[in-house]
Amino acid sequence: MTATSNDAERIYRLWDEALGNKDLEAALALYAPDASIESPLVQHLMQTTEGIVRGKELLREFVTRVFRTNPPQRKRFKQGFFSDGRVITWEYPRESPDGDQMDLVEVMDIRDGLIQRHRVYWGWYALNILRQS
Repeated sequence: MTATSNDAERIYRLWDEALGNKDLEAALALYAPDASIESPLVQHLMQTTEGIVRGKELLREFVTRVFRTNPPQRKRFKQGFFSDGRVITWEYPRESPDGDQMDLVEVMDIRDGLIQRHRVYWGWYALNILRQS
Protein backbone atom coordinates (compact mmCIF):
# COMPACT_ATOMS: atom_id res chain seq x y z
CA MET A 1 0.00 0.00 0.00
CA THR A 2 1.31 3.46 -0.83
CA ALA A 3 0.94 6.66 1.11
CA THR A 4 -1.76 9.16 0.30
CA SER A 5 -2.14 12.90 0.78
CA ASN A 6 -4.52 12.03 3.64
CA ASP A 7 -1.72 10.09 5.36
CA ALA A 8 0.63 13.04 4.93
CA GLU A 9 -1.84 15.53 6.37
CA ARG A 10 -2.74 13.21 9.25
CA ILE A 11 0.91 12.62 10.15
CA TYR A 12 1.73 16.33 9.87
CA ARG A 13 -1.08 17.20 12.29
CA LEU A 14 -0.62 14.32 14.75
CA TRP A 15 3.17 14.61 14.86
CA ASP A 16 2.88 18.33 15.71
CA GLU A 17 0.34 17.56 18.45
CA ALA A 18 2.59 14.86 19.93
CA LEU A 19 5.57 17.23 19.85
CA GLY A 20 3.61 20.05 21.46
CA ASN A 21 2.23 17.79 24.18
CA LYS A 22 5.50 15.86 24.59
CA ASP A 23 3.38 12.74 24.18
CA LEU A 24 5.83 9.89 23.66
CA GLU A 25 3.25 7.20 22.88
CA ALA A 26 1.39 9.39 20.38
CA ALA A 27 4.68 10.22 18.62
CA LEU A 28 5.86 6.61 18.48
CA ALA A 29 2.50 5.42 17.14
CA LEU A 30 3.25 7.35 13.93
CA TYR A 31 6.44 5.39 13.16
CA ALA A 32 6.84 2.02 11.45
CA PRO A 33 8.53 -0.69 13.59
CA ASP A 34 11.75 -0.42 11.55
CA ALA A 35 11.67 3.38 11.11
CA SER A 36 14.71 5.61 11.36
CA ILE A 37 15.46 9.21 12.33
CA GLU A 38 18.52 11.07 11.07
CA SER A 39 19.57 14.31 12.78
CA PRO A 40 22.59 16.01 14.34
CA LEU A 41 20.60 15.78 17.57
CA VAL A 42 20.97 11.99 17.50
CA GLN A 43 24.74 12.28 17.84
CA HIS A 44 24.37 14.86 20.59
CA LEU A 45 21.74 13.13 22.74
CA MET A 46 22.69 9.50 22.11
CA GLN A 47 26.45 10.12 22.23
CA THR A 48 27.08 8.28 18.96
CA THR A 49 29.25 9.00 15.94
CA GLU A 50 26.39 8.23 13.57
CA GLY A 51 23.40 10.57 13.49
CA ILE A 52 20.84 7.81 12.88
CA VAL A 53 18.47 5.98 15.22
CA ARG A 54 16.89 2.79 13.83
CA GLY A 55 13.95 0.80 15.17
CA LYS A 56 11.19 1.55 17.66
CA GLU A 57 13.18 0.63 20.78
CA LEU A 58 15.91 3.18 20.06
CA LEU A 59 13.33 5.66 18.77
CA ARG A 60 11.64 5.47 22.18
CA GLU A 61 14.89 6.27 23.95
CA PHE A 62 15.76 9.11 21.55
CA VAL A 63 12.31 10.77 21.55
CA THR A 64 12.22 10.55 25.35
CA ARG A 65 15.50 12.45 25.48
CA VAL A 66 14.27 14.99 22.91
CA PHE A 67 11.13 15.75 24.91
CA ARG A 68 13.13 16.03 28.13
CA THR A 69 15.74 18.43 26.71
CA ASN A 70 13.86 20.73 24.30
CA PRO A 71 15.28 24.26 24.72
CA PRO A 72 12.91 27.25 24.84
CA GLN A 73 13.97 28.21 21.29
CA ARG A 74 12.40 24.96 20.01
CA LYS A 75 9.08 26.48 19.01
CA ARG A 76 6.62 25.11 16.47
CA PHE A 77 5.81 28.00 14.13
CA LYS A 78 5.46 26.78 10.55
CA GLN A 79 3.33 27.61 7.54
CA GLY A 80 2.04 24.36 6.10
CA PHE A 81 3.69 21.40 4.45
CA PHE A 82 4.45 20.00 1.02
CA SER A 83 3.82 16.42 0.01
CA ASP A 84 3.57 14.20 -3.02
CA GLY A 85 1.72 11.64 -0.89
CA ARG A 86 4.89 9.63 -0.30
CA VAL A 87 7.23 12.28 1.14
CA ILE A 88 6.17 15.10 3.45
CA THR A 89 8.30 18.13 4.31
CA TRP A 90 7.97 21.43 6.15
CA GLU A 91 10.13 24.17 7.58
CA TYR A 92 10.39 25.78 10.99
CA PRO A 93 11.89 29.12 9.85
CA ARG A 94 14.25 30.98 12.18
CA GLU A 95 12.10 34.12 12.04
CA SER A 96 8.70 33.62 13.63
CA PRO A 97 6.01 36.02 14.87
CA ASP A 98 7.27 35.41 18.44
CA GLY A 99 10.97 35.95 17.69
CA ASP A 100 13.73 33.59 16.65
CA GLN A 101 13.16 29.87 16.86
CA MET A 102 15.29 26.87 15.95
CA ASP A 103 15.44 26.71 12.15
CA LEU A 104 14.75 23.14 11.05
CA VAL A 105 13.42 21.29 8.04
CA GLU A 106 11.56 18.01 8.59
CA VAL A 107 11.39 15.39 5.84
CA MET A 108 9.46 12.15 6.31
CA ASP A 109 9.01 9.18 4.01
CA ILE A 110 5.55 7.69 4.53
CA ARG A 111 4.67 4.06 3.81
CA ASP A 112 1.49 2.21 4.80
CA GLY A 113 0.31 5.26 6.74
CA LEU A 114 3.41 5.39 8.97
CA ILE A 115 6.70 7.27 9.05
CA GLN A 116 9.36 5.01 7.60
CA ARG A 117 12.26 7.42 7.42
CA HIS A 118 12.53 10.82 9.17
CA ARG A 119 15.27 13.36 8.50
CA VAL A 120 15.77 16.66 10.30
CA TYR A 121 17.99 19.29 8.68
CA TRP A 122 19.33 22.04 10.91
CA GLY A 123 19.98 25.69 10.10
CA TRP A 124 22.74 27.84 11.54
CA TYR A 125 20.67 29.21 14.43
CA ALA A 126 19.60 25.73 15.60
CA LEU A 127 23.16 24.41 15.30
CA ASN A 128 24.43 27.27 17.48
CA ILE A 129 21.89 26.33 20.15
CA LEU A 130 23.03 22.70 19.97
CA ARG A 131 26.69 23.71 20.31
CA GLN A 132 25.91 25.82 23.38
CA SER A 133 24.06 23.04 25.22
